[in-house]
Amino acid sequence: MVRCDFLSGAGRLFAGMAMIFISASSFAQESLVIPVPEYRPAETVQRIAVPVVPGDQIKLLIISGENSYEHDWTGVNNLLRAQLLATGRFDVRVIEDFTSATAETLKPYDVVLINYLGRWNYTDEHEKRWGPVAEKALFDYVRAGGGVVVFHASFNMGSPSWPEFERLAGGTMRPFHGSRRSPPNGFMVHVVDREHPVTAGMREYYWALNEDMYTNMYWDEEAKIRVLAAAYDDEQSYAPAKAGPKYPAKLYTPEALAGMAGMNQEHPQVWTVEYGQGRVFCISLGHGPDTLQYDGTKGLIARGAEWSATGEVTIPVEKWVQDFPTDSK
Repeated sequence: MVRCDFLSGAGRLFAGMAMIFISASSFAQESLVIPVPEYRPAETVQRIAVPVVPGDQIKLLIISGENSYEHDWTGVNNLLRAQLLATGRFDVRVIEDFTSATAETLKPYDVVLINYLGRWNYTDEHEKRWGPVAEKALFDYVRAGGGVVVFHASFNMGSPSWPEFERLAGGTMRPFHGSRRSPPNGFMVHVVDREHPVTAGMREYYWALNEDMYTNMYWDEEAKIRVLAAAYDDEQSYAPAKAGPKYPAKLYTPEALAGMAGMNQEHPQVWTVEYGQGRVFCISLGHGPDTLQYDGTKGLIARGAEWSATGEVTIPVEKWVQDFPTDSK
């Protein structure tokens, strides 16, 4: 015996109308309950790092929260965190208000990475600094043996002068001293010291793209600096056809170029500093999230952070910047 349950045509019509009414009514109620936020387009599209299972990882703190207008510091923080976690060596946290930091804030960490600049524009007179308590905590932390990575735009902190930070970083961007950004967005990085643990196993030259070349920086005379990598500031790069509109030709005449210190010379881009008992790793490369995708900069940051924290490097050199045998060797 087969049983058939069905509604009449009128019944089916009524049921359908009821379902439509109920669905529409529910939708209207939900729309009233859920507010519509102001639309803000995504600034970055990238994988967001998630916390790692606690273990014996190196504990790294990214100090951030402000930067100049051309730097996507939030995107950089996200990508740095994801890349460092992917090595398996780090547990990474981010602090965006370091003004309330004390010695206790830094105590749990093996190394800190500074991705901070308290000016929206380099010409801004006022700089948002961390304050004497937080700044002393950072310097004391490094002197006592804590590691620190000074990263990219952070070398512009403290202009025109911040003696203690200049000693910590070794080199800083000081426009009054003649520091400048060289025009090329793509240039060769020369690994001048391949004996250091951070650069051991790297090729002598590799390309940096969409990048900043900091040139003619101010170097603290008492800082104990070891240069690992450099880049060449070529006078020909300032020619209008190559430099583009960002570098007005009237400011870079042959006479002006002749008076610029450090022209047609190599300038440090990666170096280390001895500061008290701490190890300081400095890398001026790393302009934006795109530049961090390249093996050279990506690997240097991870290996430099590990060295700053432990004095050793176990993270392998990234594939495309590995040293290779040649007939000349």
